[in-house]
Order: sequence, then structure tokens, then C-alpha cells
Amino acid sequence: MPAAATATPEPVHPPRPFIAADVGGTHVRIGLVEAAAAGAPLQVIAYSKFRCADYAGLDAILREFIEGIARARGEAAAPRVAVIASAGYPLDDGTVIAANLPWPLSPSAIRDALGLDAVHLVNDFEAVAHAVAHLGDSEVLQLAGPAETARGPVLVLGPGTGLGAAVWIPTPTRPVVLATEAGQSALAVGTELEMALLRQMLAQRSHVPVEHALSGPGLINLYTALCALRGSAPVHARPGDVTAAALAGTDPLARESLEVFCGLLGSTVGDMALLYGVQGVYLAGGILPQIREFLVRSDFVARFLNKGPMREALERVSVRLVEHGQLGVIGAASWYLGSGPVENEQHG
Repeated sequence: MPAAATATPEPVHPPRPFIAADVGGTHVRIGLVEAAAAGAPLQVIAYSKFRCADYAGLDAILREFIEGIARARGEAAAPRVAVIASAGYPLDDGTVIAANLPWPLSPSAIRDALGLDAVHLVNDFEAVAHAVAHLGDSEVLQLAGPAETARGPVLVLGPGTGLGAAVWIPTPTRPVVLATEAGQSALAVGTELEMALLRQMLAQRSHVPVEHALSGPGLINLYTALCALRGSAPVHARPGDVTAAALAGTDPLARESLEVFCGLLGSTVGDMALLYGVQGVYLAGGILPQIREFLVRSDFVARFLNKGPMREALERVSVRLVEHGQLGVIGAASWYLGSGPVENEQHG
């Protein structure tokens, strides 16, 4: 989505359950969501997870989910509205430029193919920013800073198939969320090893974005570059394999790659915290809960704080790791109910 802040207008209260989908480059998570009354907690009354590569498009995934709802609850219960949270940049015709999806994404085409009343689109991390208010203390792990977040902007960021980021900004009336394409900004490094790895990457491409290192595929890029630097042949081809070997201590290069990943993440989060003047940071992403103990012991916090005279300011920023598997679904639903698809509705 464009990096434009949008205020939250009057809430939407649908008369029946609706679909909220969190579309990532690897998986699509879909929930059937119900909000019984204004201000009532969201209820995810059905939930499924799908592999993107197993389907020809998002319409096929949604169709399977809707047909399952109809079989279980009757045709009358089938949802008529879908809210899609996805990374990408929307064009005027409603299609989305999404570097990490295996198929095109067009909300209006999905609406027509499935015969829905409406399909709405929101940036994935804009949706996650709307979900922050629904988090309990048991769903976050404190990494740095004070336990209580001071009132002010909050950065929500996470490495998955790509790197997403959004900024939640409180106002006297309703919050504003700034959606960003921060993952496409140029990668900044801070150690001799990182500089050497960046040179390896620059030999393959003219622009190395942040997510080329800080994402699931980015971990593989770091590992491959490190192997080249050390004169070793890579033995891992998937991010999960690098992570597993690093955590098990069976592969020094995998462990070093994950250490670099955590250090770069801390430095990047510190940069963004200063750029947006935030009081809090929530880290949410597929890879981070899997490496939580490694992250805690890594240089993440040291690199986050290593900003010269701005260290004192960053020490006042609360940094937390989110551990909630349905966060994107809840965020998409929260955005729809709280903001309404005023500028994001896709009518085709």
C-alpha cells in the first residue's frame, strides 16, 4: 500500500460473519470473523491455513474455505464479504504489485469469481498495526525498554516471506496507521562482516533492499553469501533448514548467518524507531517466534541501541516480540470494523 496515513472513520458493523484473510508469500491464513456488537471482542469462529503454492490463485483458496463453511454451517451462513490483508502496492485498476506472491492479486476479480458482495484490501502490516490493541501480556515477550509503552507512535515490523512495517499513530479521536514499503529501502550495514556480505550481494544485483537480508528468503541470502565469503559450498536451501541447524549447533555457518540476521534486525529496527519517532516496537513475523531464545541471546538489543547519542532515547522505547499466530487475520478484521473500507474498497 502507499505510504500514506489514513485516519479511522466510523466503524463498520456487518450483519453477518465475514472473511478476514492474511495473505503471505508462503501461506494464506483465513478466519471467519464475527463481531456481535459495537465494541464487542472479535470472535474467530472458523480458521484455516493454506499453502500458496498448492493453489492457482487466492480465489481458489477462498472458494475452498467458503465451501467448507457452507457445508459445516449451511449455505445461508456463507460469508458475503472478504477482507484481504496483503503486502504490495495497489494500482488504479485494483490489481496489486506484490513481489512475494506466486500469483496475481486482484480484489475485484476475486469478488466477481466468487460472487461476493465486496472484497476489501488492506496492507498486511497496516492490518497488524490495528491488531496490536487486541494483544494480551501473555502474547508478547519483552525484549528491551520499559514494560509500559509511553503514549505515542508504535512501529509494527516483521520478517516473513518479505519484510513488512507499519506505524500506528494515536490521535485525540481515532488512530492513524501509516503503511510503508520499508522492506524495499536499501540495506544499511554496520560491521566489517556485514559490509563483506553486502559486497557479495551487490555482485548479484544493483539494489539490495532490507528484506533481501531480513526475511525468510533473506536468511538464505545471508547464508549463501557467508558460504561464498568463507569458501564453503552451501548445504542448506531453505530458511527452516538454516534455522534448525543454527539452533541445534550442528552448522557453524548456519549459526553465524542467524547471528548476522539478528544483528542486522536490531540495527534496522533502531533506525526505523528513530525515523518514525516511536515509543514502542512490536516485532511480528513468521521466523521470529521460532528463534525467540536465540534472538534474546543475540546482539539484537545491543545493535538496536547502538545509535551514538540517540542511545538514551532508544532505551525509553519498549520492544516486544509478538507470539500470536492469527494476528494478521485479527488485524484485517479490526481494520474493517474500525476503519471501514472508505478508500480501500475494490468495486472493480
